[in-house]
Amino acid sequence: MKKEAFVTKEQIEEIVKTYPTPFHIYDEKGIKENVKALKEAFAWNKGYKEFFAVKATPNPYLIQILREYGCGCDCSSLTELMLSKAMGVTGEDIMFSSNDTPAHEFAYAAKLGAIINLDDITHIDYLEKTIGYIPKTISCRFNPGGYFSVANSIMDNPGDAKYGFTAEQIMEGFRILKSKGAENFGIHAFLASNTVSNEYYPELARQLFELAVKLKNETGAKITFINLSGGIGIPYKPEDVPNDIRIIGEGVRKAYESILVPAGMGDVAIYTELGRYMMGPFGHLITQAIHEKHTHKEYIGVDACAVNLMRPAIYGAYHHITVLGKENEPCEYKYDVTGSLCENNDKFAIDRMLPKVEIGDYLAIHDTGAHGFAMGYNYNGKLKSAELLLKEDGSVQLIRRAETSKDYFATFDCLDIYKNLDLEV
Repeated sequence: MKKEAFVTKEQIEEIVKTYPTPFHIYDEKGIKENVKALKEAFAWNKGYKEFFAVKATPNPYLIQILREYGCGCDCSSLTELMLSKAMGVTGEDIMFSSNDTPAHEFAYAAKLGAIINLDDITHIDYLEKTIGYIPKTISCRFNPGGYFSVANSIMDNPGDAKYGFTAEQIMEGFRILKSKGAENFGIHAFLASNTVSNEYYPELARQLFELAVKLKNETGAKITFINLSGGIGIPYKPEDVPNDIRIIGEGVRKAYESILVPAGMGDVAIYTELGRYMMGPFGHLITQAIHEKHTHKEYIGVDACAVNLMRPAIYGAYHHITVLGKENEPCEYKYDVTGSLCENNDKFAIDRMLPKVEIGDYLAIHDTGAHGFAMGYNYNGKLKSAELLLKEDGSVQLIRRAETSKDYFATFDCLDIYKNLDLEV
């Protein structure tokens, strides 16, 4: 698959007159086309709903695009709940899937009327003590343990993950919750991350559908939804074959009709909590080459760093790079593309073959629309970048301003030193 940037050199040269690099930019048209395809793929299920994983891209302008297509919010923290409420998202349009959850976060989720997805059997009593009751609609997260495999290929290791109930615990948990007044039950599981495989969701669905039938038969619980969570990945590398969401949706439908329908559970809603799949390919980190270094290797230094995109530094993750304006030039030069942090892992690419990069060139780092800006931090006192939206009509909207030194030092306002800071630099 050829990876092409959704912006051109000419567009970026115009944008930087107002918004200097580095910045994240998102493609409104691509986001809309993608969410429409997802909705179509699961249209066979009357109750289907996507709860966008806010953690992936916590920007209200982008989430609002998905809201226009009926998506809810999957929240995992107090601030994500607060952001959702500020957008007018409340009630069962919120799925609160957290772990090691503080009491005040459960209390706020309950206040908003969110669907609470419990991570552990001990959280049943903890939740009841916190809010004084068990909600009538409740969900539990399942972890089967061991390895999760598709066609004898191991995709991940749920047994090493900190999340979820065991099979025995979820059975007991449903009984306890039912005795405490729960009426509508959900099952949730996340067993593999960033799967570039059309088989992952259907296989996960089969396991959860079989579990749902067993839970219904043995506990009498009314299961109203099954949440397949996230895990559908994106093709970061050019040679990766992208998932086909329609094939995935059809695979889930076949499992649904072969397992749930014969068990009299043909009214169960299917939920998803996709993040990376919804936004990942529709974001670029735009950065400018500002230095070149010729030592033991050839280096291109850019004005972005791991503060703007952490994934290559902490995971060794591949993010494709397009040198804007040189898309058709041969990739004959080997570079490490680096940022300026005092860490040797601050590299967007290692031994990457690119066209000849010259000072002043703009680089588009692909697939930063999810877990890009969101994972940013302030090491070395670096400031987080702006976020921009490339709208369908070609205009550009600022959807988050860049941080300033005033933002960075704001939490020192309790100290005398604060008044001596030169905050206008």
